[in-house]
Parts: sequence; structure tokens; C-alpha cells
Amino acid sequence: MCGRFISTTAAADLAEQFGVDEVVVEDDVPDYNVAPRAAVLVVRQRPAKDDRPERRELSRVRWGLVPSWAKDPGMGDRLINARAETIAEKPAFRRAFAKRRCIIPADGFYEWKVVAPPTSPPQTRPKGRPKKQPMLIHRRDEQPMAFAGLCEVWKVPDGIDVDGAADGWLVTCAIVTTSANELLAPIHDRMPAVLPTSAWGEWLDPSEHDLGALALLLRPAPDEWFDVYPVSTRVNKADSNDPLLLAEVPAESAS
Repeated sequence: MCGRFISTTAAADLAEQFGVDEVVVEDDVPDYNVAPRAAVLVVRQRPAKDDRPERRELSRVRWGLVPSWAKDPGMGDRLINARAETIAEKPAFRRAFAKRRCIIPADGFYEWKVVAPPTSPPQTRPKGRPKKQPMLIHRRDEQPMAFAGLCEVWKVPDGIDVDGAADGWLVTCAIVTTSANELLAPIHDRMPAVLPTSAWGEWLDPSEHDLGALALLLRPAPDEWFDVYPVSTRVNKADSNDPLLLAEVPAESAS
């Protein structure tokens, strides 16, 4: 899965990298510990409407997909990731996969590696859980990654206030995950589906309805794209958010 990631590249730079026609971003503050429910940057292909042509747009939506039929937005807390193997069938994701695909730019993501099993002394595993070391995964070329994503739109009922909603609608997203490549498999069995540049247009194209061909884009990215190193356990707390989270620490004494 992917439960935390990094978003530090400026919107203007992302717009250039992803060939964006329109930037709809009011704030542009780096986030070193993006957590669910955050307003995250996404790239979407927007259809022509009224007097506006089709365009590629960079905007913010809430992380945690809320299906159109959900009774309340809290459902999104359980849908931050969508498994590539089942998105064409799962009721929560199949419509978004067919019609509302997006790219979620990320400068890296965190995953937790078990470093002490549950049989270790209690002091190393609070509440009986195994001790885990947070690891930072980023591109070796230091370029932002293009996570495959899904977007959905939820109508906010009258009289209800929902954080992130605008004009009565809440737009949300999920990160598509796939099986881990060989480099990351010792850390976790899943990883975000990272799209190569050659796949961006096909993935974003709303007129592309060949779901089989789209599914082929969701393979594990090559090992050589990534570097991995241990970081401080401060990242475990969602309110920790500063550049020091990116600093490499010795795995045996991470704190």
C-alpha cells in the first residue's frame, strides 16, 4: 500500500513536466509527510465544456476516494489505495478507472520495514507489534514520480459541511498500487503504480476505454528507477512535517 508520500516540487515545475495547460492551485506549500485526507496535487485531462476547450489541468483534490454512491465522505478513509488487479471489478473503483483516471505527482513515498519480529523483547515492540523502520523511496534521478491515480466526484448533501468540498461537490482520489518490484519487496509486497512518461497520455485520456490495455500500464516500475534509505521514526506521526524527515539515518539507531 501507500499511506504516506512527499510532495515538494513547485506547481509551476510540475505543470511544465506534465504538460499542463491550466494550473488551479491556490497554495503551493511543500508537504514532507502527506497523509490521507490531505488536499493533494493531481493532473487530470478535463473535457471541453461550454466555451472551454479540452485541457490538462493541475489542481488539488482530497486523498481518499469517496464513490458517488457513498453515504458519507468517511468512506474515503478506507479507500486511499486501489489495487491494480481489481480496480476494473470493485464497485468503489470501476467507474473511476473507466472514466476518471489521474496522475498524482510525488517526490517520494514512505514504507515501513519490519526490523524486529513480534518475538522480540516487549520494549522493542509496543503493544505487541513488530518494530518497523520507516524507509524513504524516491527516484534515483530526483524527478517527481507519476503515481497512477483515480478520481471520483461526490455530491455533498444539503446542510452538511465537508472539508475540501467546493460548490457542493467533493473531488477525491486514490493511488493505484501494484505488486512490489524486487528492490522494494523486502520492505512491502505492494508499491504505487509509477507510470513512465510514455504512458501519461494514454492513462489520462478519457476517451481511452480499453481497460485491458490500461491495466498493462500498472506493472511494477523497474528497480533501477529508485533509491531507498532509512529515515527517522518521526515520520510515523502525521503532524511531523519538515525537511529533516528526508534525512537518512542509521537503520539500527533510527529515532
